[in-house]
Amino acid sequence: MFSKADVIDGRPSVNVEIDGRDVICREGDTVAAVVLLHGPQPYRHSILSGAERAPFCMMGICFECLIEIDGVPNQQGCLRRVEPGMRIRRQIAVAMATSEGRAMS
Repeated sequence: MFSKADVIDGRPSVNVEIDGRDVICREGDTVAAVVLLHGPQPYRHSILSGAERAPFCMMGICFECLIEIDGVPNQQGCLRRVEPGMRIRRQIAVAMATSEGRAMS
């Protein structure tokens, strides 16, 4: 779905971890972009309905890029730049059920 343009720009490489897997990316990349390129899909699941979600605006308005960074959940991945050794985890949730036993939407 996403692919990286083959651009040589001299930026140094940065090692991060996505869902326990080591990934090499470039300094200055956003967490959301790195996960979209290197992480398994989907980016996350909705906590309410379980629907697959992914970043939409990539500028901090839609909140679809929420992700866990270094143990802190609900970080906006599109607003955070990768840092060496960063531990990134997708927020894959089980849908919340109503009192009638069906998923909320």
